[in-house]
Amino acid sequence: MWNEGFEGWYFKHQKGDDMLAFIPGRAESGAFVQMISSAGARQFDVPELSAAGSVIRAGNCFFSRHGCRVDLPGVCGRITYGPLTPLCSDIMGPFRFFPMECRHGVFSMGHTLRGGVTIDGKMHSFSGGHGYIEKDSGTSFPSAYLWLQCNDFSVPCDLMVSVAHIPFGGICFTGCICAIVYGGQEYRLATYNGVHIHAADARHIRLSQGNLLLEIDLGVSHGGHPLRAPVQGQMSGRVRETVDAEIQVRLWAGGSLVLEQSSRHAACEFVTA
Repeated sequence: MWNEGFEGWYFKHQKGDDMLAFIPGRAESGAFVQMISSAGARQFDVPELSAAGSVIRAGNCFFSRHGCRVDLPGVCGRITYGPLTPLCSDIMGPFRFFPMECRHGVFSMGHTLRGGVTIDGKMHSFSGGHGYIEKDSGTSFPSAYLWLQCNDFSVPCDLMVSVAHIPFGGICFTGCICAIVYGGQEYRLATYNGVHIHAADARHIRLSQGNLLLEIDLGVSHGGHPLRAPVQGQMSGRVRETVDAEIQVRLWAGGSLVLEQSSRHAACEFVTA
């Protein structure tokens, strides 16, 4: 039995209006695979999960940097990944050296997909779509946080942003990690880089750092789909994730607008204390 808090990976696949993500993980309460799609969310308990290097085996499912093979009740298929897009350095920055309630890692901001998954007899093809991979580990999710991810834009662009209530060394603060990969460049806004959080709620995000200014307008059409979340190492909490949030993104650098894009296919979680 795993007795070291929790760890879970997030493998997202997107093609147009079709989104499918698998979350293999383990906690003190057991191993699992969660699935979330445009249609809803499902929870599967599995006998065990093993992770060696970049290879994760969860029951009859297999996940790696090269793709995934899924074999779950009513769900089966295989998707192959193109070359991953890792960040230039750990998204946690210097905080990776300290004990944290929740650690976040990004393995690929974006990559191509080939293959598909059959759900309840219906084939979902993701060939030509885009993928994203991240990981969380620790003991609990933050008591309050906003997480947003999208790489479905009219131009090649990958976005991830998280603003969270962070307990650290006996105090609490609001922390931010954000990465944008666009035009062959990585833009990183983060607490350890001196970011200022002007707004971060279910409708608007506004961050500034040095000569960078990021604004994101959000529109969420429904309350999202339920997922299990870790609380003190047990998967006893609940969060809701929206997979089709509408967003408008604007990024300025040195006063010049370098990015202005919109999407109807952003993934979003917004949890209030």
